[in-house]
Amino acid sequence: MEAHEATELIEHGHGHENNKTAFIISFFAMVLAIAALGGANATKEATKENILASNAHNFYQAKVSRQQALSIASTNLEIKLAEQPTMSTASKELILQKLEEYKKNIQRYESDPENKEGKKELLLIAKEHEMERDHAIHQDPWFDCAESILQIAIVILSVSILGSIPALVYVGSLLGIVGLLSTINGFLLIFHF
Repeated sequence: MEAHEATELIEHGHGHENNKTAFIISFFAMVLAIAALGGANATKEATKENILASNAHNFYQAKVSRQQALSIASTNLEIKLAEQPTMSTASKELILQKLEEYKKNIQRYESDPENKEGKKELLLIAKEHEMERDHAIHQDPWFDCAESILQIAIVILSVSILGSIPALVYVGSLLGIVGLLSTINGFLLIFHF
């Protein structure tokens, strides 16, 4: 049931009790809108954080590949130096210079705290995004549950007005409170599924 449908049902009600019930319906309709917004935001957040975690893992894998390629190239240069001891001094210096450059890059790929682009830093970044994703994933079912319960509560409260059945006001209100608590838990995550 949408909020405008609940309003139409309220307009058909009469009397003081109906006004109280109408107020309760309006309150739960507001909570329903908040729960829907919270659920939509949790879904977007989970998707965004999952993409960011995946990007960090992909960047990590690229660093692993580059590091391995440089390690192989470095080993090949060391073998070349060992195989050709009579190599010219200029060639030796050039190879040693290249070896030093490769080893610096290998270290930088392992850890680069300044740019936060080393493997060590990328894993930490990925883990942070995964934690944020998991938090949002844990929020979403609470909002879904709240939306369903609040919609049922609004329908029951509306029926109580149309059928003049006071007992349904209590049932609808109780369900609405459960929906409210589920919405609050969606934001605070006091309890987890």
